[in-house]
Amino acid sequence: MSTHHADATRMLDTRGYTGPTIHSTNPLHLLEKPVRDRITESYYWKEQCFALNAATLCDKAAALTYIGGTYGQQKPTPFLCLVFKLLQLLPEKEIILLYLRQQEFKYLTALAAFYVRLTFDGREVYRVLEPLLGDFRKLRRRTREGGWRLSWVDGFVDDLLVKDRVCATGLRKLPSRTVLEDLGQLEMRISPLGEEIEDIDADEEERGDERSRGSDEDEVEEVNGNGRVDDEQRSDRSH
Repeated sequence: MSTHHADATRMLDTRGYTGPTIHSTNPLHLLEKPVRDRITESYYWKEQCFALNAATLCDKAAALTYIGGTYGQQKPTPFLCLVFKLLQLLPEKEIILLYLRQQEFKYLTALAAFYVRLTFDGREVYRVLEPLLGDFRKLRRRTREGGWRLSWVDGFVDDLLVKDRVCATGLRKLPSRTVLEDLGQLEMRISPLGEEIEDIDADEEERGDERSRGSDEDEVEEVNGNGRVDDEQRSDRSH
């Protein structure tokens, strides 16, 4: 069994790196150097990430209480430290998908989603992450200023799909979904809100018809200057 050094020195050594690569680069270099340096210097990395493997990292992720990148004086969050550890461990894809799809620990899901965005190819990113756009579990997010913001799993995943920077990390540009559809690599996405939108449109159309009928009924003849003709007056005029 290989040993995983907490300081990641061996993998960060740029002198003739020959280990596994992701997107043709050292996996740890998917995070920018200033962020890497702050992670490896942090207390959480040194004390909590030592000798973690895929199983014990799962326990650490289950204990997370917020997501985020760096905050305050560029201090890395435990979330970002565990992302870095995943890049060091490079678990099998099946393990990442297991992290992603379990329903008990929402921060483990968020961690796996971030790892997917960093390491999977564009087509897989869409196919794996888009189902989470229907996941409305709440997340706490640490802001760069050190404050807190309420987020949701679906909003976090949407950020991963459309933004080029999330959690103090620059993200590789995704190929356009439309292009992948045209190439036959992805099926056209049907929004989970599609039926609800159709129901809303139908309700609006029905209310519009009712307003139209009401307007027709309000059109009355000018009689005796009061502009209305009641049923009795109509009956008298018909004789």
